[in-house]
Amino acid sequence: MTKTEFVDAVAKKLDITKKHAAEAVDAVIGEIEVVVKAGDYIVFPGFGKFSVSERAARKGINPATKAVIDIAASKSGKFSAGKNLKNI
Repeated sequence: MTKTEFVDAVAKKLDITKKHAAEAVDAVIGEIEVVVKAGDYIVFPGFGKFSVSERAARKGINPATKAVIDIAASKSGKFSAGKNLKNI
């Protein structure tokens, strides 16, 4: 399902315009981004949890040259499925 299809489904379910549905979807996604970028997490019980995953610095191997390289520590967004999604 694309974002457009999702917005259409939300508009139909709530009996609102596609414009208002798109604004609502964008607002939810935007707020999730703000919370996770701040290093916090947000939980939707039964659905899942959006959080930050931290990776430690480590050594790696360049597959082209076989040289050992240093990989810097990094952070990325993470989603953990809740009970309702795990039991599909």
